[in-house]
Amino acid sequence: MKHKPVEGFSKMSKQGKIEWLVNEYLNGSEKAMQTLTQYWNDDEELQKLHDEFSENTLSNFYMPLGFAPNFLIDDQLHCLPMAIEESSVVAAASKAAKFWLDKGGFKTRVLSKTKLGHVHFMFEGDKEKLSRFFVDSLLPILHSDTKQITKNMQARGGGILDIKLVDKSDEIDAYYQLHAEFDTVDSMGANFINSCLEQFANTLKSEMENSEMFTEAEKDSLQIVMCILSNYTPECLVRAEVSCPVEMLSDKGISAQEFVEKFSRAVKIAEVEPYRAATHNKGIMNGVDAVVIATGNDFRAVEACAHVFASRNGKYTSLTHCEVKDGQFHFWLDLPVSLGTVGGLTSLHPLVKIALEVLGNPNAERLMEITAVAGLAQNFAAIRSLVTTGIQKGHMKMHLLNILNQLEATEEEKQHFVSYFKDKTVSHHAVIGEFCRLRGVDNLEELKRK
Repeated sequence: MKHKPVEGFSKMSKQGKIEWLVNEYLNGSEKAMQTLTQYWNDDEELQKLHDEFSENTLSNFYMPLGFAPNFLIDDQLHCLPMAIEESSVVAAASKAAKFWLDKGGFKTRVLSKTKLGHVHFMFEGDKEKLSRFFVDSLLPILHSDTKQITKNMQARGGGILDIKLVDKSDEIDAYYQLHAEFDTVDSMGANFINSCLEQFANTLKSEMENSEMFTEAEKDSLQIVMCILSNYTPECLVRAEVSCPVEMLSDKGISAQEFVEKFSRAVKIAEVEPYRAATHNKGIMNGVDAVVIATGNDFRAVEACAHVFASRNGKYTSLTHCEVKDGQFHFWLDLPVSLGTVGGLTSLHPLVKIALEVLGNPNAERLMEITAVAGLAQNFAAIRSLVTTGIQKGHMKMHLLNILNQLEATEEEKQHFVSYFKDKTVSHHAVIGEFCRLRGVDNLEELKRK
C-alpha cells in the first residue's frame, strides 16, 4: 500500500489523528483503534497532562514500575523505583541488595558535579589576537551579560563555574569553542545552560564587532555554528562501591576464594574485551536507566554519556572494576550522570513524584548516588549469575509468564507451568512442548486451527 503525505497533522483533533493513522497505516482496523484508545486514562485532566508532555500524542505507552527493596546505601535503607520492561532486572537488583545487606551495604560519594556546554564558532583570523581579546576583554563581559540568567541559580548555590577559549583549528580549520562549566544544583539544567550559551554567542558577536583589535575581514569571518550543552559530563561523576572480607563471599556451593577469582576474572575480561564490555555495561544501564526513567530524568542523555566515558581512553571498556587487597574484596562503579530533582517531569508526572517521595525526596547529588548503586547492584547480580549458575536459568523463569501470555494461557495453565518448571530449566522450546501436550495437540499450528 502506497501512503500519501498528510498536511496539518498537528492541527487535527486527537480523534482525527487516530482515524487518519488507522485508515492510512493500519488498514482501518477496529482492533487497532480500540487498542490506541483503551490506554487513555479515565481521568481527563490526567490524560491532558500526559498529552502535553509530547507532540501528536495519541495514546499512552505503559511501562511497568517496580520497586526493589532492601538497599542499604550509606547506612540508610532505600526502596528503589525502577521503570523497566525487561524480565528479571528488578528481581536481580533486589537479590543484590539483599546479598549486601548484612555486609555493610553500598557506599557512595559524588566525586564532582560539573556540567558542560559549548559555543561552537568559526574564526578566520589571528588566533593570538583572539586569545588576548578573550582574556583581556570578553571574559568579564560574558559573566556580566548573563547576570539576569544566572541570578536564581546563583541564589541556590550554582551558576557558571568557568569559561575557556578552546582552539580546535588543528582538527577543523578555523574552528574554536567557548567551553563553559556549570553547577546547576538540583536541576538537570539543560535550559539554563543553553540560555547562557546563547547569550555568550551574542556577546561574542557584539564585542568583536565593537573591538578595535580586529580587521573588518576578521570580524566578518566570525560565524556562530551552534550553542548547546554537552551530554558528555565526565566531571559530573559519582562512585558506588561495595566491599567485604573475601571469606564472606562463598556462594551457591562455591568457596569464597573460587567465587572471587571467577568474579574478578569476569570483570577483567570486560575491561579488556569490547565485545564483552558492551553487554557488561548494558547490564549496568539496565539498573541505571530504570531509576532514571522512574524519576523523570533523561535516560538517553545518561546512556550517551556513560558509553562515551567507557571509551574515554581510546578503547571501550568496563564501567565497573574490582580488586582484592589485604583480604578485602572491593567492587565499584564510577558513573558520569547528570540528573535533576526539580523541573521537567519531576514536578509534573504523578508517578515520578511518588518515586522521588519513596526515595526521600533526594537532591540531585543523592539521586546520582542512588542511581549509581542501582547500576552496580545490577552488574553484581549479572556477574554473580554468569560465574555460578549461568544467566539463563533465572532469566528464563522470569520470562516464562511472557511466553505464556503470548500463548494466551489461562490462569490455571499458568499455575501448572510455574509448578512444572520448579525443578526444570525454562526454554521457549520446552514451554511450547508442554503447552501443546497440555492442550492435546501435536504443534502450535494444530492449536491455531482449533
